[in-house]
Amino acid sequence: MKYWAFLADPEDFGWTELERDGEAAWDGVKNAVAQRNLRACETGDLIAIYHTSPDKALIGVAKITGGARPDPKAEERVVVDVTAVKKLTRALTLAEMKADDVLATMSFVKMPRVAVQPITAEQWKKLLALSGTRL
Repeated sequence: MKYWAFLADPEDFGWTELERDGEAAWDGVKNAVAQRNLRACETGDLIAIYHTSPDKALIGVAKITGGARPDPKAEERVVVDVTAVKKLTRALTLAEMKADDVLATMSFVKMPRVAVQPITAEQWKKLLALSGTRL
C-alpha cells in the first residue's frame, strides 16, 4: 500500500463534496508530474486530502477505489476513483506541517503546485498522530 497527498481547491471540489458524494473520479489534474503520480496509484492506497487556499490544511482521508483510467474529458490524462474514508479529527495546517521535522519533508509542503504527491509511511503515521485521527 502507498500513501498520497491530493491537493484540492475547496472552492471547486474538496473534502466536503467528496464526503457528501461518497465517491468521485479525481479529475482535472493537468501537471505532468501529478499525472505520473496518478498513474502509480493503486486500488487500496490511502490519500490525505489537502485543501489549498484559503484553508491550507490537511482535512481528511480517502482511499483509491479504482486505479488510473483515461479521463473521459481529456483522454491524454488519467483519473482515479476515490472514496471518502474519514475527516481528520483535527485539521493540520500548512504552518503546523512546516514546523514538524517529519511533515516538513513532505514534497507537497515544499512544492505545493503538484496536485498528487507521494507520502512516506512515516509521514502518514505522523499526520494521523498529530491530527488525533484513528482509522
